[in-house]
Amino acid sequence: MVWERLVGERLVADLATDYLAEVSQRLRPGSYKSVRFALSLLSSHLGRHAVGDLSLTHGKEVLGYITQLSPNVRKYRQGKDAGLVELASLSVTSEGITLAPQTQARILKQMSQFLDWCVGEGELGTNPWEALKVKDKPEVHPHGMLTDEQVSVLLVAEDRVLHSAVLFGLLTGMRSGELCGLMAEDITAKGNLGRFVSIRPNAVRLLKSKAAEREVPLHGVLEGLLDTVLPKSGRLFPYLTVDKVVKRYAKLRQKHPEMHRTVFHSTRKWFITQCERTGVPEHFTASLVGHQSARSANKLTYGLYSAGISDTQKREIVQGIKVPQEVLP
Repeated sequence: MVWERLVGERLVADLATDYLAEVSQRLRPGSYKSVRFALSLLSSHLGRHAVGDLSLTHGKEVLGYITQLSPNVRKYRQGKDAGLVELASLSVTSEGITLAPQTQARILKQMSQFLDWCVGEGELGTNPWEALKVKDKPEVHPHGMLTDEQVSVLLVAEDRVLHSAVLFGLLTGMRSGELCGLMAEDITAKGNLGRFVSIRPNAVRLLKSKAAEREVPLHGVLEGLLDTVLPKSGRLFPYLTVDKVVKRYAKLRQKHPEMHRTVFHSTRKWFITQCERTGVPEHFTASLVGHQSARSANKLTYGLYSAGISDTQKREIVQGIKVPQEVLP
């Protein structure tokens, strides 16, 4: 006898497990970790409910708890394995601050995307939380851009783990994930134009977008690193992952309080700012850092018909970037 399940009778926790197994195959580690956190909150509160029993009232209840969560609540001993209700209570009593509206909206969206998946899988008729919104307007709170004084602090520190990566970030504008995946084989010599690095998908990492695939000239300082410090084959930073970069930079912040509100990604912002200050056209900078070009309002003429800026132009831009002379290697 074949047992047929009714639509909506499976438990939320069981469906969440299936959903996470599926998305783990297509999401990058950081994104998957974020989704897993959102689904763990949902399962801790409504996991024993049949998915078909979920209502808009349940959604409003969950959202109410989300808006009480603080950024640091999981760092408390009591918060390690706590569920949504316990985390909300701990946040109120211990923190006094809440997640930014943008983060609240992201958690809610990830839960709603799970319910959309349930609909697609035939486990649910409609998504009852589709109309739910975070009331406060989400605002982006970008991390700080490094000042020249902070750049000096970073380089003088000569952190044994991050120093070479910091120089690459400052002088190429690469993202941490791009740096961690660099291979010695990605470096090519172009005669009197010096060496260039090709940033492209490989076995170690993917790229954020198609626009992120690019070729960047290496500053003279970085060419020196290649000749004296970095491996001649395989990964240039074999000991680094994005997670290690984040945690090591956090230790640098603790050791140097003047680095407050900066992250490793701030090195990329510093590079872009130096390009702007030296008069580099925005679409030239976009080509170097892997942004969608803003060369025209409709992105048509240059996007379709231009071959992009020349290697000579790229070289001139990169060599124009100056780090504090007293801390150059």
